[in-house]
Amino acid sequence: MTTLADRTIAALRTHHDHLASVVPALPAAQLSGPSGAADWTVAQVLSHLGSGAEIALSNLDAALTGAEPGGQDFFSGVWARWDALAPQDQASGFLRRNAELVGALESLTPDQRTTTQVDVGFLPAPLPFATFAGMRLAESALHGWDVNVALGSAAALDTDTAYVLAEHYVGGLSFMLGFIGKRDVLAEPTVVRFQDTPYSLVLDEGIAITTTAAEPTATFSGPLEAAIRLIAGRLTEAHTPSGTRMTGNVSLHDLRRAFPGY
Repeated sequence: MTTLADRTIAALRTHHDHLASVVPALPAAQLSGPSGAADWTVAQVLSHLGSGAEIALSNLDAALTGAEPGGQDFFSGVWARWDALAPQDQASGFLRRNAELVGALESLTPDQRTTTQVDVGFLPAPLPFATFAGMRLAESALHGWDVNVALGSAAALDTDTAYVLAEHYVGGLSFMLGFIGKRDVLAEPTVVRFQDTPYSLVLDEGIAITTTAAEPTATFSGPLEAAIRLIAGRLTEAHTPSGTRMTGNVSLHDLRRAFPGY
């Protein structure tokens, strides 16, 4: 039986292999052109993912060897170095570093995937390995969407990734929802049932995704991947699947305001 950590690593491999198949062929003009992230070019998205891969690999190595993890000075140095690269070097550097990270994750034993705790340097406590990998998947999948949408694709998340991320948001990544969502833009408490899934989005005193929500006040009708993109601020009108709709006490417009993206 595969674990959440196993499925997360498999999803990371899928996303890496996809980008590795399209990024090398991108011309300079496209690398320097707009991405799905409002303030970044395609190359800048890849640079963000590449620097993130370098930092994540360093954090993982520290967790496995008992070394002291890098601090803010290390992070700032990595970001500055990547920011200074030319767009083509940002793209090729991403492919190299991300391949190293995914390979390192795949090489871990079942025991390491169960017991390893990773200090990411900006949270009060180390993360269980599965949550650490899930955080990387959220970055890889959603910023991968930023690249894909710039290439003119339908840019939907694959179904497996959507369900893996939903499971993470119920569990170890639940803390992220408070950072990326703005509960106070809604007029009243809301429970949004994601139709045909076990998941609901709760916006009350805080924000949570749960499988044990009370009676829904609204229903999101559409694929789960669209709901995950909505939470990440990436369910724009131009990239909303046909037939997706909201019923109940909130609208898609309301939820887009509550989740403006990152």
